[in-house]
Amino acid sequence: MEARIDSIKQKLHAQGYKLTPQREATVRVLLENEADHLSAEDVFMLVRDKAPEIGLATVYRTLELLTEMHIVEKINFGDGVARYDLRADSDKHHHHHLICINCGSMSEIKEDWLGPLEEKLEQEYGFQVLDHRLDFQGVCAKCQSEQATN
Repeated sequence: MEARIDSIKQKLHAQGYKLTPQREATVRVLLENEADHLSAEDVFMLVRDKAPEIGLATVYRTLELLTEMHIVEKINFGDGVARYDLRADSDKHHHHHLICINCGSMSEIKEDWLGPLEEKLEQEYGFQVLDHRLDFQGVCAKCQSEQATN
């Protein structure tokens, strides 16, 4: 975790920002809950346990800064709630999601299956893809199983 925090600190410094204690507490919460796709309010509640003096507005500003710097990805799964997902240093692109429309569960696809499509877009259209995101909405195996037994 410390290596990721140092990497984020370097990215902030490169853009003229500091890793303040409030920002560090926010980053630590995101790292500790990396698989959970937390909302700003979720992050705030968890950060407040580490830094009781922090305000919701500070958490929002920190998340927006991290999003602008492509350290965090702001995602919306169609439920009107923005969630935040840390990007790994090695990720050329963000991972993709499987979203169950029944129970709201989310699964991640870490593989990037769109590489050949990006190459084709560049060759045929002269369009250089810098990033992409793909979310699949459907019914998860658990919900399908429950529907089959009912």
